[in-house]
Amino acid sequence: MKTYKTGPIGGLYFWITPSAVIASAAFWLVLTLIAIYLLDVPLAAAVFGGLLAVGLHWLGELWHQKGHAIAARRTGYPMSGVRLWALLGASMYPRDEPPVTADVHIQRALGGPIASFILVLIAAILLLVVRPAGGVPLLLAQFFLLENIFVFFLGAFLPLGFTDGSTLLRYWDHR
Repeated sequence: MKTYKTGPIGGLYFWITPSAVIASAAFWLVLTLIAIYLLDVPLAAAVFGGLLAVGLHWLGELWHQKGHAIAARRTGYPMSGVRLWALLGASMYPRDEPPVTADVHIQRALGGPIASFILVLIAAILLLVVRPAGGVPLLLAQFFLLENIFVFFLGAFLPLGFTDGSTLLRYWDHR
């Protein structure tokens, strides 16, 4: 499989790698199996709910990346796109971008977690709205809230080498 590049969407290009497609399918399967065997969700609802959960995952990732893009545009050094790999995205910048200051790197890195925190607040409200319905809608709302808290907000601060936390650690002392 070859990496697929989209045209500009919201001013950004997207590179979709084979690993993103494979990981999404695997994630769908895992979420479906969890719903069936651990949460006792009927097969059809589990399959459809798993697909919706994968969609919600990518919504959270793209929202996070949009936060980076907004912050980058505000610094005067905008993103050119997002590379989707495995179940994550990586902010891409122009190859001919001049060297930027530590403050610019920090501001761009913080854009994603800030956007994700806003999405956490929206997801919490969504959870309160769908709570009375119960069932799969409630499970999806819980998944959306928890993933955005622990993956896209708090997880972004972990210094794993490819996260916002790594960027912040790398440039914080150079300010």
